[in-house]
Amino acid sequence: MLHKCAKRLALYCLAVALLCASMLSGMTVTVSAETAQAQPNLQLEVKSAILVEASTGKILYKMNENVPLPPASMTKMMTEYLVLEAIKEGKIGWEEKVPVSEYAFYIARISDSAGVYLNMGEEHTVKDLYKAMAIVSANDATALLAEKVAGSERNFVDMMNQKAKELGMNNTHFATSTGLPANELGPYSPDTKQDNMMSARDAAILARALIRDFPEVLEYSKIPRLKFRENFEKANYNWMLPGLPSEYPGVDGLKTGYTSAAKHCFTGTAMRDGMRLISVVMGADGELKRFAETKKLFDYGFSNYKLVKKHDKDQAIKGFETAEVKKGVELTVPAVTADSVSILAKIGEEEKLTPTVTYQSDLTAPIQQGQVVGKVVYQAPGVTEADFLQPEDFKNQGVDLVAAEEVEEASWIRLLFRSIIQFISNIFQNVLG
Repeated sequence: MLHKCAKRLALYCLAVALLCASMLSGMTVTVSAETAQAQPNLQLEVKSAILVEASTGKILYKMNENVPLPPASMTKMMTEYLVLEAIKEGKIGWEEKVPVSEYAFYIARISDSAGVYLNMGEEHTVKDLYKAMAIVSANDATALLAEKVAGSERNFVDMMNQKAKELGMNNTHFATSTGLPANELGPYSPDTKQDNMMSARDAAILARALIRDFPEVLEYSKIPRLKFRENFEKANYNWMLPGLPSEYPGVDGLKTGYTSAAKHCFTGTAMRDGMRLISVVMGADGELKRFAETKKLFDYGFSNYKLVKKHDKDQAIKGFETAEVKKGVELTVPAVTADSVSILAKIGEEEKLTPTVTYQSDLTAPIQQGQVVGKVVYQAPGVTEADFLQPEDFKNQGVDLVAAEEVEEASWIRLLFRSIIQFISNIFQNVLG
């Protein structure tokens, strides 16, 4: 009897062991599947980072992306935006000359401050000052432009913070136009307890807005060297540009930064095969290190993703060629794409993405040619708002479908006969059914 009990106990323990092994095996498979879908471990040696595809706003990599950190001279991207906006609106002109102010002269004399050594009595064009700001991160030129646009840096900083709100930069605060720490400006230090702060996500939002709204910014940011005076020539701080120490194919911007608190930062952008990536690294330990970490991001993005053209403009989507129309002479209207349709896909998985087409449910004649009647979206399963740089990127996915021809409103007599025919048809269907 005792022998039988021991045998049963052994069998029971074996069964439990097998069950546990099976459960653990199942758990291992699940974790592997999740790991395969997760972002890669790029082993970045920075405090925060993000990588974004510019046209879609799709985030390809992120790390501590919402943590506000000192941005140093990456702050100047906002100054560039507002200067270019002022030029576009006609408030200032490229060839307008600006006399050097006492504040700009003071900044030019701060030790370890990047600049072009502006002197009292000099005057320079807005274009020359802008190039000095964009190419060699000149703090003195930046401060002078801020004063030119807003009358004072304090007024300009108010404009910076207002624009940040408009752009959806929720983890950003500006205290200076240059990114110089507020407490390092001596008699010109602003009366503020909060210094410049910006998250990696916000830096990417700002860079994307700058490139989108003022594409000419890249014509300046891609210049490898600046000649400001006959005896002043300096290399761009973005060493990923052609001919500089960390050259990377396709890079044409955008802005570096360094302070002792921020360490080495870089918002970069590169274009290859029609796809533009925007990267941000913050808090790298060395001048070359920020470019090495950016290279990891660009290498990952360009080797794993590509933009694929699915449809030309004015092309019908197979299987969704027409939209239903109420009260029209015709019951349907041909629908075509309002623009070309390109999708961001992992290399090798381009064919896995299929179109989702939605037509407006209340389309009523008359319909004008070119009128929006629906939308086509290509989206991978499980994608959510969190996978995009901003909420509107998720909401605005896809391309509009428009009417390829007009549909006139049907007369009342046509609608009457149509309803009678439909009524009789329904009766026969009910009888036969």
